[in-house]
Amino acid sequence: MDYLQGLNPEQRAAVEQTEGPVMIIAGAGSGKTRVITYRVAHLIRKGVDSFNILVLTFTNKAAREMRERITHVVGTEAKNIWMGTFHSVFAKLLRVEADKIGYPNNFTIYDTDDSKSVLRAILKEMNLDDKLYNVNFVLNRISASKNNLISWQEYQKNEQIQADDMSSGRGQLGVIYQNYATRCFRAGAMDFDDLLYKTNELLKLHPEVLNKYQHKFKYLMVDEYQDTNFSQYLIVKKLAAVNENLCVVGDDAQSIYAFRGANIQNILNFEKDYPDLKVFKLEQNYRSTQNIVNVANSIISNNKEQLKKNVFSEKEAGDKIKILRAFSDNEEGKMVAEAIMQDRSLKGKKWHDFAILYRTNAQSRSMEEALRKLGVPYKIYGGLSFYQRKEIKDLVAYFRLTFNANDEEALKRIINYPKRGIGDTSVEKIIISADQNQITPWEVIVEPAKYLEGKISGAVSTFATMIQSFQVLAKTKSAYEAALYIAQHSGLLKDLYEDKSVEGLNRYENIQELLNGIKEFSEREDIEEKGLDIFMQDIALLTNDDKDKNPDADTVSLMTIHSSKGLEFSQVHVVGLEENLFPSQMSLNSRSDLEEERRLFYVAVTRAETKLTISYATSRFKFGTLISCEPSRFLDEIDAKYLELDYSAKPSTSNNPFFDDDRKAWSGGKQADTFSKPKPATSAPVKTTSILAKAHVPSPNFAPSDTSNLQVGMEVEHERFGFGKVLNLEGNKPDIKATIFFKEIGQKQLLLKFAKLYIINNIN
Repeated sequence: MDYLQGLNPEQRAAVEQTEGPVMIIAGAGSGKTRVITYRVAHLIRKGVDSFNILVLTFTNKAAREMRERITHVVGTEAKNIWMGTFHSVFAKLLRVEADKIGYPNNFTIYDTDDSKSVLRAILKEMNLDDKLYNVNFVLNRISASKNNLISWQEYQKNEQIQADDMSSGRGQLGVIYQNYATRCFRAGAMDFDDLLYKTNELLKLHPEVLNKYQHKFKYLMVDEYQDTNFSQYLIVKKLAAVNENLCVVGDDAQSIYAFRGANIQNILNFEKDYPDLKVFKLEQNYRSTQNIVNVANSIISNNKEQLKKNVFSEKEAGDKIKILRAFSDNEEGKMVAEAIMQDRSLKGKKWHDFAILYRTNAQSRSMEEALRKLGVPYKIYGGLSFYQRKEIKDLVAYFRLTFNANDEEALKRIINYPKRGIGDTSVEKIIISADQNQITPWEVIVEPAKYLEGKISGAVSTFATMIQSFQVLAKTKSAYEAALYIAQHSGLLKDLYEDKSVEGLNRYENIQELLNGIKEFSEREDIEEKGLDIFMQDIALLTNDDKDKNPDADTVSLMTIHSSKGLEFSQVHVVGLEENLFPSQMSLNSRSDLEEERRLFYVAVTRAETKLTISYATSRFKFGTLISCEPSRFLDEIDAKYLELDYSAKPSTSNNPFFDDDRKAWSGGKQADTFSKPKPATSAPVKTTSILAKAHVPSPNFAPSDTSNLQVGMEVEHERFGFGKVLNLEGNKPDIKATIFFKEIGQKQLLLKFAKLYIINNIN
């Protein structure tokens, strides 16, 4: 079988073990996607019906990539596989079975904004303090409950939960949860958590449905198993119970989503559920150089809770990992931006070869400022996605109401947009009337004369007639034809077109872009159903990893480390390695939290292919105040033989003993032996034998010279590297490279336009 020839022995063994429970521990860059796709292809080649295979992922992007690869091996049979994210697969299942738990098959999927809107309305109706009952806190509380399969009834009966709520002064959380669940059910809507919660409910309450899918899905595969929560774990366990042909793939060292309910114990204790489990370890890293892999291993070895493996690379050793120390967060940004500029010019890289990873979004500010000043194009990932923009959500709300007239959030959003004389007071009357008569707001709108008084009746009736016309049209037209008709006849397109401001033009262009996307969807040949309702399902289930990313854009990528998981870049800068920032101050209260932070650092390091740079600042602004920073304990855990230190920062005024050592270094004294405060003898100290063991203090009269006439033989001074002599010049303006021998650090090659050299004399 030709497709198996390119696999290493362990990969091949994992692919060929198709029967029974299997766990594949896949180290970073170990070819995990190839193994999953070839394993599915191998099942089909062996005669397994593709309709009987279920593959669960965490991003649509991963599912698309796998399906494309499988298609390349087995052809069109790949279309029949149930493959996608947990949420998309079980949304599809619920569309078929929803009536059994009282939902319409065309239920709406609420996003976070919709859920928050429902909660704000509930808090207002209950006259609760929205500061005490912060909507984000309340939504997270409800989400955590659903992920642990706690219904609102169980929530209210649980004495421990009630005691916790009472002690925090939030005794009404259980009632809010009840009202939220009731409101969503009445609107025929499920939030993201419901897609899994309701699937569990369906499988528990309807054994015939469970039996149906247990026999349908004879082979199950789960990607990124370390990221599963309790709800996902239980669904998988139930579905696999009959055949037990379950293969889970993951890496405990990359479990970084505990904050959203992921439970690392699912993968650590997998063998307890399946004693006859076969385990395969993919330990060869095909992505990174040996030095990067060795650094990652030395970091993660400090975690107690882990499945042991020995990740290795057969690539070249590569550059040592450079540690940059900056005086401030702004200087850190400047150093990173200059390093990217220089590496791009000297090594012939593209902008998209570089990524800057940080622990928190707030750290992007200093990076952005530095990149802008140097004219470096960049893109921040994890910001506002295309489908979260107001004008897009407005038009999508019209689509939602067309297919589910009971969608109260969609109704409230667009009933008076564009303005049609149905203001907030009128909407409130509609909601109150619906509550009083135990019906939905849509039922009030369809018969306004029966439930409403005054002028409001006419405007509401006109609106209802318009939506009903959309409903009729959508049943017979393609997704694009229906979408264009709704955009035009709702008045939304006209309203945006008439706004000639820059923002208005951008909003109009965004609507056109959405319509273009729907047209493209309508013309796809790989799907049979092309209605607007199917398109709506697709966009409702997009994950953060699938939104607004253009792989062809030539820009430096800026993102949080959480957002970087699954990605890879030629050169990576991990910034802000300071105590209380990384590891986060919130993680220092328990070993499990600290170990998750260490896994997050491991993920950051293993994104790099050829070069990794880590930086920290000795001072940083926080809430408007400049504070002294202590280097991260994680730096102390890296074996010193893989490091190259670049200490550029000026001395700190901190009383921290570490910074006292810094000052000694600047004055020619002994360099600090560790990155942080002294630790017990069990922690191996980092020997800083770098080229900058004695930091250079610039001369009093130091100022960058005009280097346009620099010649070989001239003596120069560099603010960091000290005194040196020009050995060679090559290239053309403005990209001339100078090779200089510095007395303290040896030979370096610098790009003159960034080098900032002070010419001492021109004696040859």
